[in-house]
Amino acid sequence: MTALLETRDLTKRYGSRRGCQHVTLQVRPGRIFGLLGPNGAGKSTFVKMIVGLLRPTSGEAYIQGFPCGSVEANKRLGYLPELFRYPDWLTAAEVLRFQAKLAGMAPGAMESRACEVLKLVGLTKHAGVRVRLFSKGMQQRLGIANALLHDPELVLLDEPSSALDPIGRHDIRELLKTLREHGKTVFLNTHLLEDVEALCDEVAFLHEGELRATGPLERLLYGSRGWELHVGGWWPEAAQSAIRELGDVFRLQVVREDRSGTAVLSVEEINREQLGLLNGWLVGQGMTLYEAHRRKSGLESWFLNMMQAEGKEGR
Repeated sequence: MTALLETRDLTKRYGSRRGCQHVTLQVRPGRIFGLLGPNGAGKSTFVKMIVGLLRPTSGEAYIQGFPCGSVEANKRLGYLPELFRYPDWLTAAEVLRFQAKLAGMAPGAMESRACEVLKLVGLTKHAGVRVRLFSKGMQQRLGIANALLHDPELVLLDEPSSALDPIGRHDIRELLKTLREHGKTVFLNTHLLEDVEALCDEVAFLHEGELRATGPLERLLYGSRGWELHVGGWWPEAAQSAIRELGDVFRLQVVREDRSGTAVLSVEEINREQLGLLNGWLVGQGMTLYEAHRRKSGLESWFLNMMQAEGKEGR
């Protein structure tokens, strides 16, 4: 599948200070892609190069094959910056009409498209309401409507939920899912890990200006190929027997056990066929495998582990 957004060794330096260096990634169509990293990681620098607000020191970036920052690339890009303001004396419909004129849209197309995006973001009933009366969540919706006005293939959102309450964040999440269902590609720059875990198909981790990890979210969270097994018919001696016979093969550990005869086991580096062999061994010992599931680290744990790993490498 051809990438919608592609960067190759994209680099920006500010004198002796690093912004981004040698960032190479691809964003495929119809996905929600999350950019993660601590404060000062270079995320904002990367985003500004994509939208054409910063010129790279070196490297390349393309949207559907057109250089980022070019007129053709910008036609395919909708952008919502982290900090944006619209004249608060205008209504939502007037804001969109004004933006449509700036984009050079024909008057007939302008009105119909404004109605479409207001409906998409759930603001149809508020089209005639002045922006000063909008909640923060409604303002974010209006900002997304503006980013969608010219029907771009790629929508880049910079911290779209950072100032919202839990209800507002939930509403924005549902809206982004709707955009994906409509075939839009969303690039999400955020520090809210719960949003990334709930929404993103793929993620990239940026630290000190360098890309340290990228790929499908599921693969990153399930990267260890570890499993947890919930077992019945367990007895104390089983632990020593299981570890003695299977520990070297599956890196088996007893997570917890109790006097009722149940236990939770942890195994590493195991595929489904090996899981079947392990189940056969347990049955042969008079035990029952109640449940087996892949161990998920959780995005927060993965993020912290990445930070700890980077800290160790830097020492």
